[in-house]
Amino acid sequence: MVGGMLLHLKSLRRFQHSGGWIKALLEEAENERMHLMTMIELVQPKWYERMLVITVQGVFFNAFFVLYLMSPKLAHRVVGYLEEEAIHSYTEYLKDIDEGKIENVPAPAIAIDYWRLPKDARLKDVITVIRADEAHHRDVNHFASDIHFQGKELRESAAPIGYH
Repeated sequence: MVGGMLLHLKSLRRFQHSGGWIKALLEEAENERMHLMTMIELVQPKWYERMLVITVQGVFFNAFFVLYLMSPKLAHRVVGYLEEEAIHSYTEYLKDIDEGKIENVPAPAIAIDYWRLPKDARLKDVITVIRADEAHHRDVNHFASDIHFQGKELRESAAPIGYH
């Protein structure tokens, strides 16, 4: 969201296209929101867990905003590494489902609709598609960081759009 927003404002100021990067980054932000909405359906968090999400969101957004202003290259690299950790976490989650440590409950309707899963989809199906999303986000953000590392602007390389 931060990267997409800042690129949007930069594009307006400079009267330049973004090479599809605004769309790609905002699609990624929407996809991450759907991960959270799906998990909320599955976990039904308590009020204090919701407050924790709001607090972390406020701190992270502002810190990441400053980081992106200082170094988009570093900001995208950090996100790439965070996504790698998410992939690892979801892989462990899938192992726990396979081992019976976590019940393979029916997928929530929000996940079935968003990812166009079969009506009889299960938790394992949801976690599998979320992990695939995270792998895509990892690749996009490392690619964006590599573009900056080469001394280029994102708009100089076509964005990987249309994944979601």
